[in-house]
Amino acid sequence: MVLNNLRLNLTAGSASVLVALLLVALKLWALGQTGSLSIAASLTDSALDLIVSLTGLLAILYAARPADDDHAFGHSHAEDLAALAQGILVTVSATVIGWSAIERLLSDTPPALADEGAGMVAMTISITLTIALILWQRRVVSKTGNRVVAADSLHYTADLLPNLGAIIALLASSAFGLVAVDSVIALAAAVLLLFGAWRITKAAFDALMDRRADPESIAKVEALVANWPGVLGYHDLKTRTSGNRIFVQVHIELDGSQSLEKAHGIGAGLKHEILRVMPNADVLIHKDPAGDPLSPNRTT
Repeated sequence: MVLNNLRLNLTAGSASVLVALLLVALKLWALGQTGSLSIAASLTDSALDLIVSLTGLLAILYAARPADDDHAFGHSHAEDLAALAQGILVTVSATVIGWSAIERLLSDTPPALADEGAGMVAMTISITLTIALILWQRRVVSKTGNRVVAADSLHYTADLLPNLGAIIALLASSAFGLVAVDSVIALAAAVLLLFGAWRITKAAFDALMDRRADPESIAKVEALVANWPGVLGYHDLKTRTSGNRIFVQVHIELDGSQSLEKAHGIGAGLKHEILRVMPNADVLIHKDPAGDPLSPNRTT
């Protein structure tokens, strides 16, 4: 399962780098042909996507390294650091794009666009490539839950609207001479990018700060522990996230008169079931005798 997830994550990361390279080359040509600010905004975003995708691919490779003496819990936080860097880069990009759009809107003589037809063809190809990549990334995320791939997918999803907007801007300029539409769409794209960057940055920051797992995952663990045969109670259930992994630890209360082998079997069976439901989890179960004053029977 782990190797298969790694393989899927690597294919998504490699595909992202390849598509980003193609989009940068295509939009650079389109910008030279048209002079469109909305295309410039899209090009800037794609150039950052290329940097981010390369960083993300390296992070996936690094995070897959097994635990060692210096990193006993593995290297999965590398994914969170990469996602945090992505959020910061997108924020800077969106700010520059938005400022340029405002300057052009306030200008008395905004530059005219040229060769809008070539630009529209280039942006249509960009949209097609982007949709194909997003579909594959979403499939990978549904199977692996990888945070870097999810962040990358969000970037490219956010790219779709600016790309469509660039086509509309070029069409408005070509058909009606409405040059200002280009700047308005670029400004809207910048706002969307800022919202996306906030989501990426917050999720990465929460993981780096060892925020607990999502409520749905916690509820799954609680349901399994509370209803597992032989478990008389539980306490100190704690979770944290790191990259695409969820760390779970819990104290379960067992009949103290049973054999160690039987107690071990109950704990091992419970751990196996948690891993079946949550394959990316790292589970630690501590066994306490029920009624022990140092281990009160509580379920909080």
